[in-house]
Amino acid sequence: MKDILNNLDKAFENKVRLGIMSVLMVNDKIDFISLKELLGVTDGNLASHLKNLEKKQYISFEKDFVDRKPNTTYKATDTGKQAFKAHINAIENLLK
Repeated sequence: MKDILNNLDKAFENKVRLGIMSVLMVNDKIDFISLKELLGVTDGNLASHLKNLEKKQYISFEKDFVDRKPNTTYKATDTGKQAFKAHINAIENLLK
């Protein structure tokens, strides 16, 4: 049992970060506004959780302009995808 708990990643313990990664696992990329609306969180709340995942190198971002307005899109890195899959597998093993 202890080994199963060791495979849980603290980066995904928060429901917002879990939601971010879940969205990014099924989408190649998503912009900040769409992610905010989808998760139903505030700008500041989302930004702080995105920053946390960026520090772990689980997500990357790209900034550009759309109709002269700044637009930031996010995507899961290979490291992030592997870590998230390992986390989900640990949860599934815990439930067995």
